[in-house]
Amino acid sequence: MDEQAPRGRWSRRSMLAGAAAGLVTPLVVNGSAAPFTVAAAAQPRGKLRQVTIYAEPLPNGLFGYGLNPGEATIPGPLLEIYEGDTLEIELVNNTDQRLSIHPHGVDYDTASDGSPLNASFNEPGETRTYTWRSRPQARASGGFWMPGSAGYWHYHDHAMGDHGTPGIAKGLYGGLIVRKSGDLLPDKQFTVVFNEMSINNKMAPDTPMFEANHGQRVEFLAVGHGNQPHTFHLHAHRWADTRTGMLNGDDDHSPVVDNKNLDPGSSFGFQVIAGAGVGPGVWMYHCHVQFHADGGMVGLFLVRNSDGSMPAGAQEAIDRFHDHQHARASAQGEHSAHR
Repeated sequence: MDEQAPRGRWSRRSMLAGAAAGLVTPLVVNGSAAPFTVAAAAQPRGKLRQVTIYAEPLPNGLFGYGLNPGEATIPGPLLEIYEGDTLEIELVNNTDQRLSIHPHGVDYDTASDGSPLNASFNEPGETRTYTWRSRPQARASGGFWMPGSAGYWHYHDHAMGDHGTPGIAKGLYGGLIVRKSGDLLPDKQFTVVFNEMSINNKMAPDTPMFEANHGQRVEFLAVGHGNQPHTFHLHAHRWADTRTGMLNGDDDHSPVVDNKNLDPGSSFGFQVIAGAGVGPGVWMYHCHVQFHADGGMVGLFLVRNSDGSMPAGAQEAIDRFHDHQHARASAQGEHSAHR
């Protein structure tokens, strides 16, 4: 398949990115398009990326970010840039609440901090532009290097209430990826947010079911929010505990993991080949704090056959998951106790 360099526009998949993610092209905001796996072509540094995001109310007292009016989702759109890019976000507040958008992992001045401390927020009905900058690693003295912005990050409200606590609890968050030139691009991406006792503000059996075909390259971005410590575990798959989740050669002895701490405010990402070594099937992802899993912090990763068909036994496993009575009452009580 052809290599493609990221272009200065938003892909179609960006409009679908919030709920579960989709197929990946090497463009700026990620959500759903034709699949392929390539090493990105050389990326010119310093591109200006611009996007408008709408903060809107959702049913049941929730809120979300979206790329168009009426399309807000939880989590919000997955934003993606390369080191050296500048991202200008025009945030339109279509709610009756004060709110903002605050990033992790990139550079910004006080006017784009997204916090009441710096009077950086949107009043109800207000439109405001936030500017985020990224940079590559740089050589320092003594043979050391200063880190750049590349990594798996996230953004969230920081102005509803004192510190954005109600906004985060009600769904105002999303993923942010800063890539290095040459990073491998996945076929599919999934954003997984552990927020109190929920996954993407849902509890089993209503948690997201992510899907890929056997052999596709899949990228997970895991984010923690709220007040609860969590761990993220993915059944039957593992990744290197590095920036990308991959090893850099046969002499790279970085630890390989299938479970990683996911505390509030933290984030990490990795890529796996769906079903590598284990084949198609239905695999769980969940918090490995046991009473959290018992309480509904469990979702499904469906690896279809390479032709997209359902593997034997998969539908039965999905049905068992949906028929299982998770201990939601105790989990909801724990959730309420920490709000």
